[in-house]
Amino acid sequence: MTADLPIRVKALPFADRVEIRLGKAFPAVLLVDRDALSRLGAAISEGAAELGAANKPRAGDVS
Repeated sequence: MTADLPIRVKALPFADRVEIRLGKAFPAVLLVDRDALSRLGAAISEGAAELGAANKPRAGDVS
């Protein structure tokens, strides 16, 4: 997945889910139950934090 990949989100209230489409012509579709949305958001945030921590220089490192 890259920054320029189209991402479209649509609420599906009748199913109590959110549809996330990634891509254009043949998108990958992720259906997420309402109860799992916060868990998915937390997992994405955790991954972003880990990437940020991995890119920080550690004490004693020389650039």
